[in-house]
Amino acid sequence: MGNGKDLDLLSGVGREYFYALIWAVTAAFMVAATIARPARFHSTALAGSLVFATLSGGAGLYVLNHYSDPRWSPEAARLSAPSLAETPLVGQFMGPLDSALSSMVNGVNDFLAFKDALPVALDFFASAGWALLVSFPLGIMAAIVNVVLAKRRAAAVERYRITVDQLKADVERLKLQVQAGSPETAIH
Repeated sequence: MGNGKDLDLLSGVGREYFYALIWAVTAAFMVAATIARPARFHSTALAGSLVFATLSGGAGLYVLNHYSDPRWSPEAARLSAPSLAETPLVGQFMGPLDSALSSMVNGVNDFLAFKDALPVALDFFASAGWALLVSFPLGIMAAIVNVVLAKRRAAAVERYRITVDQLKADVERLKLQVQAGSPETAIH
């Protein structure tokens, strides 16, 4: 970018909108996945809980990465260092102390901003944790359903194999009858 700032698409999104955005994206994913594969709703539920956990964890990391943002830390509570360089008579000698004091106050402000942003991030991490906790029974349920479906598919394949074997035997009998010149065409 020309101004040196990185593009932050979520800069206008507040805490409440993050929650709404996470739920909306998860719901849209689940609807799309259910429409795409309606017979796999058990897998869609598991994937939806994992999408929710991922988005919530990502939101928590976003908050920690932007901890000084006023969305989670109010600017009114920030400290400011007094300027000692403007002090009469000794001000010119106070430049280094002024710089050190400013640096220390900025460090305190960063700490306060992090202290304000940490509970917001922990809320998102807690939501991610709950979603992961929910995903365990959903994963077990999806595994059980997949095993049952796999057994049904295997049984159907076995039935088709038996039918094909019977048809092959019938075709062989017909070939033998045709070769023997037998007028009988009935299959028993």
